[in-house]
Amino acid sequence: MYADYSTDAFEEKYTYYGNDLGAAWSPNGTFFRLWAPTADEASICLYRSGTAGQQDLIHRVSMTPDRNGTWIASVPENLNGVYYTYLVSVNGNTVEACDPYAVTTGVNGKRAMVCDLESTNPAGWEQDRSPILSPNYTDYAIYELHIRDASSLACSGIKHRGKFLGLAEAGTKNRSGLPTGLEHIKKLGITHIHLMPVYDYGSVDEANPGKSYNWGYDPENFNVPEGSYSTNPYDGFVRVREMKQLVQALHQNGLGVILDVVYNHVYHTFDFSMNQIVPGYFSRENSQGILSNGSCCGNDTASERSMVQKYIVDSVNYWADEYHIDGFRFDLVGLLDVSTIQKIIATVRKKHPHVMFYGEGWNLNTQVTKENVPLAVQGNAWMLPEFAFFNDTMRDTLRGSVFDYHLPGFVSGARVPKESLLQCFQGRMSWSNDPKQIVNYISCHDNHTLHDRIAEALPQADEEELAKRSRLAAAFNLLSTGIPFFQAGEEMLRSKKTLSGRYLENSYRSSDRINGIKWNRLKEPEVQKTVLYYQGLLSLRKGHELFRMTDAGMVSQCIRLLPNAPEELTAFLLENEKEAIIAAFNPGICGINLPLPEGTWQVCVDNGRAECDPFFCVSGEALVEALSAFVAILEK
Repeated sequence: MYADYSTDAFEEKYTYYGNDLGAAWSPNGTFFRLWAPTADEASICLYRSGTAGQQDLIHRVSMTPDRNGTWIASVPENLNGVYYTYLVSVNGNTVEACDPYAVTTGVNGKRAMVCDLESTNPAGWEQDRSPILSPNYTDYAIYELHIRDASSLACSGIKHRGKFLGLAEAGTKNRSGLPTGLEHIKKLGITHIHLMPVYDYGSVDEANPGKSYNWGYDPENFNVPEGSYSTNPYDGFVRVREMKQLVQALHQNGLGVILDVVYNHVYHTFDFSMNQIVPGYFSRENSQGILSNGSCCGNDTASERSMVQKYIVDSVNYWADEYHIDGFRFDLVGLLDVSTIQKIIATVRKKHPHVMFYGEGWNLNTQVTKENVPLAVQGNAWMLPEFAFFNDTMRDTLRGSVFDYHLPGFVSGARVPKESLLQCFQGRMSWSNDPKQIVNYISCHDNHTLHDRIAEALPQADEEELAKRSRLAAAFNLLSTGIPFFQAGEEMLRSKKTLSGRYLENSYRSSDRINGIKWNRLKEPEVQKTVLYYQGLLSLRKGHELFRMTDAGMVSQCIRLLPNAPEELTAFLLENEKEAIIAAFNPGICGINLPLPEGTWQVCVDNGRAECDPFFCVSGEALVEALSAFVAILEK
């Protein structure tokens, strides 16, 4: 039905290369440019409020056709704070739509708002800079967090519960006096907070956000902060200002900010603004007119079309420029084409050289609308040397297959060949052995939490055993070559157990009781021990280059299996001209003696304790306790 959109003739005639799409405000007037090549007529509706259905039209402004399928209009007055929509007629059908390039909206994102963006900047915004300037991705440690989860429960001690400002609050504590929220996170030793979607998404009613919950992987307006996270979703200025305040607060606390972006699909296919204005253009469909659905969300984005690609590239650059964002995680990036990702990286890096990019490079069944379009999957990592991919091999090796959660992984007792474990520890995957392309993880928002996945495989294990196995997994993951990543609360043995006793695998629309981080658990001994363990592991990683190598050749040269280690143990020797490190992992239920190479070894990880500074020395051999990791260092 929409096959013409992907022809060379359509692309040549209607590709617009300018940077002025949307509403460009000035005190003396606002200039509007809309891309609507199939429209017969277009106009702008100006409103007093941002509430759809409110009968408060100020007036309509006719638009005139311009180059490359765009329509333009100028309004010679100060429209700052005025809401607007586009009224577009195509083949006799007239629709009213939000501006795809809207920078803010009223409640629930149906009306865009003209905005003087500079007026939304918090004090000192001009001096705001990323605190993370290392060019090496392997120096990073990433913490994945949902805005609402951080503060939705009363035990957080946070005033602005479920809001941008809640995560920005300083000095928060639970009833036991233990740090929560930002205070807890900044002590962990991570470098970046990965924020699950904070653009305007469609599944939560911004007017009544407490009535429903969602992770946010259902885009409504890609360039607009989510209103349910603001203190006033009716005022388009507030969501922009408060998101900037959050970014500024995180930067001031030494943390980089990564946005989870979902360009691979939209919430409702034909209600999405670009698909309303240019019917069906944004989405893929096959020759029978059936929408492609590799995303399993009802539609796939046609990123191979020039103006879809431009929209995505413009959007990522907008977030980097306007909100000082330090990185982007692309949801189901395997549905997007390689060229789009290449252009994103090239354009963003011109002004922001340290911004990082990573995503889910799974092979998915999508039908692209052009021939010979390579997609951004793991197997094409060689085409995207500055883009990193999630390492599902690490995840499934350590905790067990994601497709059968009753099967154990290495940390829950499965026998795994040592060569396979070495490959994971070296960050040497079949699709890439470049450390900066490997995002190592054992839990994220998808699937079970680490604690719950181990519990599913070992239903008879008590909480102490589950904690030990969780710490064992963390040691392997956080000390492996590549980029360490973990889900918020993993360090607190996070669980999503229902009242019926079931471990919930997919909590994308469950309650705050399930999803909210339970800060009251910080008083539990095993949780306290695990939090300190994560802190120690991250400090140890930061203190030793052998855990953060960037060159695949050096990794292969410097990391190998430790000779003469007992069969029951997996032990690695990391060695360069400065030092040697032994990292051993015991998933068994009995302690095992490990023969050590000659010298006095300084122990930094042992029996559930981890620190950067050694806490005792050992020679000859060492006991690697059951269900634990052991790390010792020999200075040369």
